[in-house]
Amino acid sequence: MKHYIAIDLGATSGRVILASLGENKLEMETVHRFPTPLININGKYCWNIYSIYDDIVKGLSEIGKRGLEIESIGVDTWGVDFVCVAADGTLAGLPRSYRDPYTEGIPGEFFEKMPRRELYNRTGIQIMNFNSVFQLYAQKKEGCSALENAKSILFMPDAISYLLTGEKVCEYTILSTSALMDPHSKKIDPEILKVCSLDAGLFPRIVFPGEKVGTLNNALAASTGLGKIPVIAVAGHDTGSAVAAVPAVKEGFVYLSSGTWSLMGIETREPVINDRMFDLNFTNEGGVAGTTRLLKNITGMWLLEQCILKWKEQGRSYTYAQLVQMAQELPPSSGVIDPDDGSFASPTDMPAAICAYCAANGMEAPADDAHMVRLIYDSLAAKYAQVFRSLQEISPVKLEVLHIIGGGSQNRFLNQLTADRCGVSVVAGPAEGTALGNVMVQAGIHRNHLPQLIHTETFNPKKYE
Repeated sequence: MKHYIAIDLGATSGRVILASLGENKLEMETVHRFPTPLININGKYCWNIYSIYDDIVKGLSEIGKRGLEIESIGVDTWGVDFVCVAADGTLAGLPRSYRDPYTEGIPGEFFEKMPRRELYNRTGIQIMNFNSVFQLYAQKKEGCSALENAKSILFMPDAISYLLTGEKVCEYTILSTSALMDPHSKKIDPEILKVCSLDAGLFPRIVFPGEKVGTLNNALAASTGLGKIPVIAVAGHDTGSAVAAVPAVKEGFVYLSSGTWSLMGIETREPVINDRMFDLNFTNEGGVAGTTRLLKNITGMWLLEQCILKWKEQGRSYTYAQLVQMAQELPPSSGVIDPDDGSFASPTDMPAAICAYCAANGMEAPADDAHMVRLIYDSLAAKYAQVFRSLQEISPVKLEVLHIIGGGSQNRFLNQLTADRCGVSVVAGPAEGTALGNVMVQAGIHRNHLPQLIHTETFNPKKYE
């Protein structure tokens, strides 16, 4: 058995995972799970990167106690957010979160200097308020001291790798989420940075999945007991890692990485940038082995997660199994909501926001928590079907199967609803897609080998009533 460490950071929690890989055998153990705290500092929403780093070191130290020979470490995180590093190598403040509303209205200001269509033509990235380019513009506008004093800008996985190794890199897949990169040359577009009054020299050398970043610095090598093991650039964007772990053995598949966000798309050899993609607001992000991930960001389990938090405040707590059972016992919802409606981005009361949406759109509001859950599931399945049809329209090959990976793949009820709505078979699993893809890049494993290593479940479509 060979042993690898995957550091997998999501927007709500992070994990340090020990993967042990042998001949047709894969074992993955979450050694340390921890929150990835979002903190409000004088109205600015920031990631507590120091707390995250401390928890990562705890996980590495726990593995170090086992005396195993570790092959390498890989880091993946959510996209777009970044850290400023000062000339002396220290972090120049905490990284702002994409959930911070400070970019509201910024895209409109940016488009006065570079039109929306030109930005899309240059990057192939769907326009969203929190794209890195708009965050940089907003920080420059507000005179952010961290940005003003930055010697380097590191995206989140690169910042963690920097803290582990002291080496600064800019990993390709995470850079591709920023709306700063030319997807053809795979380099930063200096004309876009000019609009932000910034220079491309702020970004370090670009590396691709599979390249070595560096080795654990001397202090960590000693304190964790792991020694000077290499840190490998995986697909630093968690969706890139997840897609690498899709157990597809032939063309004609759609992937759906299902979690707080749902990301649905296909793989292409080259970016697809044209009028139809612009109108659909599809995005072209970097993938493993030179692929492009042509996809759509969809608000996923965020709606349900926020409802759960509000219900808990009100004294009602449910397990996910209970929520599924509640929804299954009800007939299909009479209508559906759009999970991507702006009113659901960051409301203080998600159930109230959903009820308000229903009232504004002539729909009957959910009568209780169970009907709310059923409405969310039906709406997600309907949205998936809508995006699936758009992908079918643009795909050069017939799309015959939908692979659902990530935590959401464990929801068998939603898997069946999705199969029914899309009219194709759904293959669910692996649930640990992101961490698995992280390890695969470190170990040099191709997805064709995956069916021998993991378990999946197939849901065949029934006629949707």
